[in-house]
Amino acid sequence: MLITGFAAGVFATNCYVVADRPGADAVIIDPGQDAAPAVTELLTEHGLTPVAVLLTHGHLDHTWNAATLCEQFGIPAYIHPADRPMLADPAAGIGPALSSLIGDLTFAEPDKVVEFVDGQAVELAGIRFDVAEAPGHTQGSVLLTVTAPTDDAEVPVCFSGDVLFAGSIGRTDLPGGDHQQLLGSIAATLLTRSDDTQVLPGHGPQTSVGRERATNPFLADLPGAGRDAAAHPRKGRHGL
Repeated sequence: MLITGFAAGVFATNCYVVADRPGADAVIIDPGQDAAPAVTELLTEHGLTPVAVLLTHGHLDHTWNAATLCEQFGIPAYIHPADRPMLADPAAGIGPALSSLIGDLTFAEPDKVVEFVDGQAVELAGIRFDVAEAPGHTQGSVLLTVTAPTDDAEVPVCFSGDVLFAGSIGRTDLPGGDHQQLLGSIAATLLTRSDDTQVLPGHGPQTSVGRERATNPFLADLPGAGRDAAAHPRKGRHGL
């Protein structure tokens, strides 16, 4: 499996391109601010044909170039229905304090939008993406998980958006955020997974469920977490 990506825009949002192999169909995950040129370059480099844009949630730093890429390639965008209104009205997700980021820019939904359903398996580009609702950062946050073959075994890979980061969690002080709900989502949808599950977050470096279980200070009091982490702080720290 080919998984590649880069950090885009002023919030350094991780945008990923996922394909079964070079020269095949591909999906684009979370194309944020100024992501479109780099996405196009990656597609060309690996001979990939995009078939969809997948959005882990509706915040602007993850969706900024979604409509641009959907129009460029004639492909749909997938998003949870709770966050869908942010595609056309991103200010609704970031509040008045951060709305200056938008300025005079206008946004619109892509021509075709498909809504995620909790527990569904979305088959795209020859890859199965398992969808799990994980509200708390936003009410429409989802985890997208694939199974990547390795030389020795198959490894789960979870695109966690802004739910879980290496050493941190998503902020919950924006509209739709709920700190306790986010912790509950992490306990129910991530800490129940095997330690070898690789986590590709919306910001920052790759990590694993095992590493975060044992060391993430935000998770110390959750069922299924290691007890050697310090007491968790109140807020996450990355992205919007």
